[in-house]
Amino acid sequence: MRFLSDHLEWIKAFHVISVIAWMAGMFYLPRLLVYHTETAPGSSESERFKVMEKKLLRVIVNPAMIATWIFGLTLALLTAAYREHWFQAKFALVLIMSGVHGYLAGRVRAFAQDRNDKPARFYRMLNEVPPLLMALIVILVIVKPF
Repeated sequence: MRFLSDHLEWIKAFHVISVIAWMAGMFYLPRLLVYHTETAPGSSESERFKVMEKKLLRVIVNPAMIATWIFGLTLALLTAAYREHWFQAKFALVLIMSGVHGYLAGRVRAFAQDRNDKPARFYRMLNEVPPLLMALIVILVIVKPF
């Protein structure tokens, strides 16, 4: 634990980096799904979107989420932030963000099997959820309103 405590600023930096990468992917993935709904299943465009969605999830979004959780939980334990109400609210929102992540991963799997059953409008609306959650999380972390 002493080693980790001595490197708290590095852990914070890597946490912020991983959050930025996760959020970039969470902002982009629903937008890809909007465009994907506008293609014919089996078309070359649809197949290209399948590759893009799969790579985005596997190469950026999933590893970034895992890193965010690892660095975030480490920080919470080292700083005892888990005792604070602002952190508990933040944690609930991060759980919701993780649920949205899982839902989007499921939608990518549905598209991969040409089984999308949602219109582009649905994904346009879903595209607004990660930025809203992120804004609330940042406010909780910076302002610590309670």
